[in-house]
Amino acid sequence: MSREQNPCLSLAVDRLLAAGKENYAIWVLHAPLPGGYVHHDSVWPARMTKQWLAWQEMFSLQEHLHVPLAGLPDEYISPQIAPEPFDTPTDPDIPAENYSGRLMQNLGIDLWNWLLQGSIRNSWSQSRGVAIGQNKPLRFRLDIRDPHLIPLPWEIIQPAPGKQSISLNRQFLFSRTTSDVDPLTPQRSQDRLNILLVLGESDLLNHQSLQLREEARSLSEAIEKRTEEVNYQRSFSPVPPRVDVLLQPTPAELVEALEKGIYNVFFYAGHGVPAPDGGSLFLRPDATINGTELAQVLVRTQIVLAVFNACWGAQPDRIEGSTIPRSSLAEVLIHHGVPAVLGMRDAIADREALSFIQVFTEALSDRMSIDRAVAIARQHLLTLYKFNQPAWTLPILYMHPEFEGELIKPLGEGITELPTVLPGGKKNVVPKASLHSQPGDRVWEIQGGLMRVGRRPDNDLVIQERWVSQNHAEIFYRETFLGTKSAPSYFLRDFSRYGTLLSDGENWKKVHHQEVLLESGVQLKFGSSQGQVLEFKIKASQQE
Repeated sequence: MSREQNPCLSLAVDRLLAAGKENYAIWVLHAPLPGGYVHHDSVWPARMTKQWLAWQEMFSLQEHLHVPLAGLPDEYISPQIAPEPFDTPTDPDIPAENYSGRLMQNLGIDLWNWLLQGSIRNSWSQSRGVAIGQNKPLRFRLDIRDPHLIPLPWEIIQPAPGKQSISLNRQFLFSRTTSDVDPLTPQRSQDRLNILLVLGESDLLNHQSLQLREEARSLSEAIEKRTEEVNYQRSFSPVPPRVDVLLQPTPAELVEALEKGIYNVFFYAGHGVPAPDGGSLFLRPDATINGTELAQVLVRTQIVLAVFNACWGAQPDRIEGSTIPRSSLAEVLIHHGVPAVLGMRDAIADREALSFIQVFTEALSDRMSIDRAVAIARQHLLTLYKFNQPAWTLPILYMHPEFEGELIKPLGEGITELPTVLPGGKKNVVPKASLHSQPGDRVWEIQGGLMRVGRRPDNDLVIQERWVSQNHAEIFYRETFLGTKSAPSYFLRDFSRYGTLLSDGENWKKVHHQEVLLESGVQLKFGSSQGQVLEFKIKASQQE
């Protein structure tokens, strides 16, 4: 059974250096419709800088205020020259929460109007229409390329007063991304959450009274207990979690645990500091591992999701007030090919972090996509701490541009995996199938019901074309059940950068990060319309 991906709109934002420090370009990287690829130039208004400074004065625990425009003189942000965007709550009859809620809403609306204007708004409307027509949420990704804009809370953008922020709205799947990435490697299909929970050295400022082992026990038990309660309440069985704990490991012990190859989620809680190479995790007082080193081992061991309960995970490093591009831990991990990273924009209280992780894990156990699970966990924090409390804005999700968000494969209706040995000891009969060059007479047999395709020499079918990914796709056999009858079927699963083209003889259709049924006689091109045409055939006769 194929599962079509959600319509996706990806925007990029970068500074126009030649035009001046306040000039930006906003353009569409990906859209559901060809006409949606548009561009718009914009100027960053001083009003939004003032609102962001007011936000930080009220909510941020950072020692120094962040200014989104580089090179501004100090007097630019002085209270005398840059008053607050609206009156501060000096009247004792005005509750502080009303002011803070107003502050958050106004900044969210202004960020929305600045980002989605002119032709960009038209592309947004078209993409939204496509999603509504398909009865699916619109996946919305934001690639902030100017590092000075990364610390802003883009998750709060909303179109108008009374409307939901985009990262809370179930009609959207919001995440940040970066285009400067290594390709994704093929991921193992897993039927459960396998979590490696690593507790490093505690941040003495925030965790002075916590005992490490008690913290580990509380966190792992909360994840497992919450999921057990959910399982009991459901009419179906969600994915059970497995949580293994490492307490202040050495780098070698951490790598050894990951190289078991059984985990799809890496969770880190502990102290760390930002740095140009993605920062350093303090595993223990005498041992650290930097973001680049961690990225390499996470990609090698096929971790799908990395979660960091630390206030610096989604923040870039700064030198003398200047923000360093692509230096946050989240960006470094995505750059090296980790599919999804969840970090924090600022410090988050322990109770809020634990509550978020509980609901986030529950949503993942229901086989929801990672960006959907984050949205549900945000809504939970909003319910607990109300709109004017910014806890729900602190988790920041980055997703690789090639990743569709699946941590656990959704349950396929009417599909079951066929075992190699059936009950009673009878061997499974796999229908013979092959690929044929068109034109030409070359034939590649699909051995044992599985063929891996790509540029790497260890693939079953090696295609040395530049638009073919190292590990591009696989063709595999699976038995499908319709009612009481079973039918032998072959499927194509694409996990490439540029997708796979299929034709029934009349029209070509692109398959990208999807699984589709293959009919005998269908033609394929891997990666490009200029690629070699191959015809898939299932032989009419079988031999046992």
